[in-house]
Amino acid sequence: MRLGEIVELLEADLIVGEDKLDMDIKSAFAADLMSDVFAFAKKGSVLLTGLTDQIVVRTADAMGLSAVVFVRGKRPVEEAVELATKKGIPLVSTRYIMFETSGRLFAKGIRGAITKVEQD
Repeated sequence: MRLGEIVELLEADLIVGEDKLDMDIKSAFAADLMSDVFAFAKKGSVLLTGLTDQIVVRTADAMGLSAVVFVRGKRPVEEAVELATKKGIPLVSTRYIMFETSGRLFAKGIRGAITKVEQD
């Protein structure tokens, strides 16, 4: 699914990344704990989160994530927008809650970066 299609599906605002709307997205990871993102997210995934500070963009950059979708109508702080612009990471904001956002993406073929955690 293209990023532009995701923006439409989520009735979202594109904050940064107009030049990346044709980017292909195959998976997503939803989390507010950046430690979970580091532990489980897959390169190329889109991150769904309610956190709005710079650490989200830094995490996305370090993990090679394709884009960040802020849920619940959240908007990133200006420093995060500036960093995302510099790093070329698209930022999107949707009014849907994380569960609904995940479900909408899943229904259109976007799969989880991880589906279950193995127990030791």
